[in-house]
Amino acid sequence: MPKSLFSHVATWVFDLDNTLYPPQARLFDQIEVKMTQYVMDSIGVDRAEADRLRKHYWREYGTTLAGLMQEHGVDPAPYLTDVHEISLHALEPDADLRRSISALPGRKIVYTNGSAPYAGRVLKARGLDEIFDAVYGVEHADFHPKPRPEAFQRIFERDGLDPRNGAMFEDDPRNLKVPHALGMRTVHVAPEAQEIDYIHHHTPNLGDFIAKLVD
Repeated sequence: MPKSLFSHVATWVFDLDNTLYPPQARLFDQIEVKMTQYVMDSIGVDRAEADRLRKHYWREYGTTLAGLMQEHGVDPAPYLTDVHEISLHALEPDADLRRSISALPGRKIVYTNGSAPYAGRVLKARGLDEIFDAVYGVEHADFHPKPRPEAFQRIFERDGLDPRNGAMFEDDPRNLKVPHALGMRTVHVAPEAQEIDYIHHHTPNLGDFIAKLVD
């Protein structure tokens, strides 16, 4: 992976969950339990139906929240507070990743489909707090989730970044399609590679990948 492929990058955009911490932490297992319970409580269905709807909304709308808002008019603020009240004990600080990200030239931002307060808690638990220029949650995209084009448009306009001079790191390949179309360098962070034309690079280890860029 030639470093020259990233020589134009002025803004580095990082997803949060399963990107800035390893998927082995399994935080989303806790979040999914909370989401299922919220679906049950908010629209009055049993657990099996809530699980089915949660997965359907994720596929159809990008997130469970987007489906609940679209089909049931659910207020997003209480939902985001509730589903992100989870234990972060599985997270450990990563000093090497902190050093590598800090050494990247230009702006570094976090953009998550979760909430910004939750992102702040995760970054602190990982020892990655105070190294990013901005942290954006789904609330900053007016609750439009990735992979919707309007979600990226709102965040990128808010940040003032030029996607042609940006790189995007994501664990969900769906969320790299729009950044690629906008001219960003795309990096899929996941245990297994996927051969998709809008993914430029794959890495199972974000820290190793970034270290090679700043070495």
